[in-house]
Amino acid sequence: MERILFGDNQFFGVNHMSEEKARAQAMRFQDIREIIKTLDNAYDAGIRVFMCTTHERVGEVCDHFRANPDRYPGFQFYPCMPYAHKYANAVTEYGMTGALSKLLPGESKIGSLLKGGLSLARMDMESLAGMLIDAEMQMFNGLSTPIIFIQNVVTDLILGLGAYDAFRMFADHVKAKYNAEPGFITMNLPRLLDVLEGIGIENPIICANINKIAFRTAGGLDNYEKTIAERKFRPIAMSIFASGAIPATEAVEYVCEQKNIEALLFGASSAGNIRNTVDLINKYDAQFGRGSALAAVSPQVSV
Repeated sequence: MERILFGDNQFFGVNHMSEEKARAQAMRFQDIREIIKTLDNAYDAGIRVFMCTTHERVGEVCDHFRANPDRYPGFQFYPCMPYAHKYANAVTEYGMTGALSKLLPGESKIGSLLKGGLSLARMDMESLAGMLIDAEMQMFNGLSTPIIFIQNVVTDLILGLGAYDAFRMFADHVKAKYNAEPGFITMNLPRLLDVLEGIGIENPIICANINKIAFRTAGGLDNYEKTIAERKFRPIAMSIFASGAIPATEAVEYVCEQKNIEALLFGASSAGNIRNTVDLINKYDAQFGRGSALAAVSPQVSV
């Protein structure tokens, strides 16, 4: 797993502190060229992973990377699914069975079943889950996707319902079909780790809010720090800046000091902020004995 991951919240108008900033970013990034320009800035700063939702516009990004492989050697995508708004909108417009027919590609098995009048309650849930994952993954065809994540909205719903077999279904499918590792995004790191260990998923990859002020962390900062320090899993820290509530230097120093955190996820919309964050991570990784997160890179010309 790469040390520094670049996220996509800024591209789709997500900011947990400022609706005004979120709207401004959404307007700016309506132009796909602005998204590509920002990803070029991240690549030229040495970042080699785009951890992204399966938003429809990510498909345009994937098309660009497929068309320009020589510009981005070594680049990887970490898909995060499902994109909940897409499903919610489809259900609202078409109903449950209509949404499934729209979202699943072509004349799929489930499409035939629905046309035959089979009720949703009688369907094989494992097969249905696999088909939905495959539908989400279509946009990444031909690209490197070594880790595939369940989004927190679904992870935490599964936790609340106690439907833990869903985690096993997801893990088994992405391993078998995509030769990828399963990842899990959550707002409740300690609870999720308990459950994954309980169903036999060893040393899991878990992405959670980890920051100095416990912004959007269920269970408290002390519990998170203890879990990270003492238990066997591969943590990814997101919301490290708490949506701008923590100064950059202070925020990065804190997460780098937690030596068992394997990767840091952040989003930014300017070349200066991207480079500054990368430099801070390198600085504090070196200070705390981890070594440079990224090798020195030479800027490249955007295509």
